[in-house]
Amino acid sequence: MMRTVVAGLDGSPESLSAADWAAREAESRGLPLRLVHAWEWQPYDYDTRGSLADADLTRQWAERIPREASAALRRRYPGLPITADRIAGRAAPTLLSAAAEAELLVLGSRGLGTLAGFAFGSVSLAVVAAATRPVVLLRAGGPAGAGQRPHEEGEPSKPTGDGAVVLGLDLERPGDAVIAFAFDAAARRSVPLRVVHSWSPPAIYGYAPVEVPADLGLDLAANVAQTLAQRLLPWREKFPDVRVTTDIRLGGTAPLLIEASSGASLLVVGRRTRGSALGSHIGPLTHAALHHSSAPVAVVPHA
Repeated sequence: MMRTVVAGLDGSPESLSAADWAAREAESRGLPLRLVHAWEWQPYDYDTRGSLADADLTRQWAERIPREASAALRRRYPGLPITADRIAGRAAPTLLSAAAEAELLVLGSRGLGTLAGFAFGSVSLAVVAAATRPVVLLRAGGPAGAGQRPHEEGEPSKPTGDGAVVLGLDLERPGDAVIAFAFDAAARRSVPLRVVHSWSPPAIYGYAPVEVPADLGLDLAANVAQTLAQRLLPWREKFPDVRVTTDIRLGGTAPLLIEASSGASLLVVGRRTRGSALGSHIGPLTHAALHHSSAPVAVVPHA
């Protein structure tokens, strides 16, 4: 069965923007687009204590969201196969079920509390933490994907060539799925791939007043660069047209990723899939990327 690109709808402008981003992504991948609306989601603009408390009106509202969204997208992307499903159920389980059969899932953020972080709500975070397929999240007010110009009705959507794809790579647990996703995204957008990696010296050098000798620091940095180059070599050979740059620094990874996301078309990070008595986890780096990146963030699960 052919996979699809799935976009979650909740009636908000942010979810409609995410659906448009998903349509461009589906078009570039040559895949159908599936719009999914879990109709128990609360309306975006209306007070449910009023007239929409009536079950029939609520159902009509739920039916209108995917119908109107799909009609608008069909006008903008006339050659793209689009289906729209209204599914009765809670949002997170419904989206996870849809994502399990998808190439990727795309969600939008309402951007709550961006000053203090937490730009994504509990539904989005629950889906990211448990999804077995890649999830792309677009925050409110951020670019719909630098590197792709706004789509006009009746014309094909093409990348502009602006805005690199940024890959945050952990050399201890790199994850081939994460690297493959980033290279493929850069190749389809015809933009550079910027690989970001931060490193820390051995623990013995991490405690004051001990400092890393200058010569040893240079050697350690050279070893990290060599390891990164070796890790990327098979993917450079597989995607020879992708121009790759690396940004390797000593220090914390999260600030480096947030800085690199400025002007990027996509930030790609990994999430380890592992069993835990406490349930699924996102991880602090991915958490920071989701809440503070100015670019859309692709979270790719890997072993």
